[in-house]
Amino acid sequence: MADLEGMAVALIRGKRDEVVSKVQEAIAEGVPPATILNEGLIAGMSVVGERFRRNIVFVPEVLIAARAMNAGMAILEPLLAKTGVKPLATVVLGTVKGDLHDIGKNLVGMMLKGGGFEVVDLGTDVTAEKFVATAKERNARIVGLSALLTTTMPYMAKVVEAINAAGLKGVKTMVGGAPVTQKFTEEIHADGYAPDAASAVDLARELCGAGAR
Repeated sequence: MADLEGMAVALIRGKRDEVVSKVQEAIAEGVPPATILNEGLIAGMSVVGERFRRNIVFVPEVLIAARAMNAGMAILEPLLAKTGVKPLATVVLGTVKGDLHDIGKNLVGMMLKGGGFEVVDLGTDVTAEKFVATAKERNARIVGLSALLTTTMPYMAKVVEAINAAGLKGVKTMVGGAPVTQKFTEEIHADGYAPDAASAVDLARELCGAGAR
């Protein structure tokens, strides 16, 4: 009998090799890839996200858990594609132009992937044009903007304006970063603000109408 609960526990503990082994065992036993994803990997990452939100674990532990999850996902993704299982939505993610900070953005990307989203990470110093072009090309539902400098925060407004001007119907914008606030989010007319990586997953689900898992 496939040990999906054990897989989730191994992921929470960051046991990469154990996660890989349990994913392979579950596949060999004929467990549907979507079940492995939801009841094993996503279940485990959801616990990590909640513990991170409550300051029970911190960035290093989340990164180790995300590495374990990514190892399991690398095995699962081709099988999920074959069975037609689709991600909740595609999120285009990047740190805005003029800002080279990426630790927070990377953490958000890992948590979103662990929450069932497809993540297109554009890296740092990303222009409004690049966000718009990628959102169009990848049929994204959400564009996530990160900034760590007060001097680069205003560029978020330019990206939001560019997305609206491009007529990307249904594309939502979410913002985050140490200096970003809910008030600033409302001022630039972005659709949502997440104070941390775990909250970003909940916000993304809300914005694309996926609901909580």
